[in-house]
Formats: sequence, structure tokens, C-alpha cells
Amino acid sequence: FYIILLLYAALAICDTLAYFFGTAYGKTKLAPSISPNKSWEGAIAGFMGSIFVVLIAWKYDMIPFLNLGNYLVLGLITGIIGQIGDLFESRLKREVGVKDSSGFLFGHGGFLDRFDSLAFAAPLFWVYLHIAVGSLK
Repeated sequence: FYIILLLYAALAICDTLAYFFGTAYGKTKLAPSISPNKSWEGAIAGFMGSIFVVLIAWKYDMIPFLNLGNYLVLGLITGIIGQIGDLFESRLKREVGVKDSSGFLFGHGGFLDRFDSLAFAAPLFWVYLHIAVGSLK
């Protein structure tokens, strides 16, 4: 349960901080041809948010078989790969000329807009966990 919670929390905080910091302080465009509103400032804030979440999880020993280094790698995965997933989905939408991937989640963009980060980060997150657990045995 805590592994899934950590994955979702780190991605949600990353996405939220990237949006709010990017909106408030974003000056340097991250990928203007793919997603013109995304900024480096927002991306860095999102990444730092993911690291913060995993550090809290480490402090409270949410996943006892992981050490600090393992947690930090999970923060890197959620903070970087999650944002790459978001950019990838934005590019797909731009190529087909769609603003939101569906009207399924009113007020939150489309269905893929809510799960693009998860779709990219989750597989690597799980693979890394299996590697980490195997190396700790």
C-alpha cells in the first residue's frame, strides 16, 4: 500500500508544484513547441517536490526495506520521468490537434492528462524497486 501511495504522492506533488511554480515564476520555456506553458522553473519545482515527498517517506520509514539512496532514486524517477511522460502526452495531443485527451474528467483535462506521468514513471518505479529489493537481500 505504501509503495503505491508513495508513487502517487510524488507524482501528484511534482505535477502540482510544476504547474503552480511554472504559472507564478516561469520565465524560461521548457519545450515551447510541445507544451508552451511549461517552464524550467516549474519543472525544477516539481522535481524538488518529488524529492521532498520521498525524503518524508524515508524519514518515517514508510518502506522499511529501502535506504535513503533507494528513496532518492525513486524521487528522481517520479520527478524526471513523470514530467517526460507529461511532455510525451502533450506532444501526442499536439500532433493530432487535440487540446484535452477526453472530456472524461471535467475540469482536469482529459483522461490521459491525469495519468500520463503515471504511465511513464510507474514501470520504471517498479523495475527499480525489484532491483533495489534484490540488491538488499
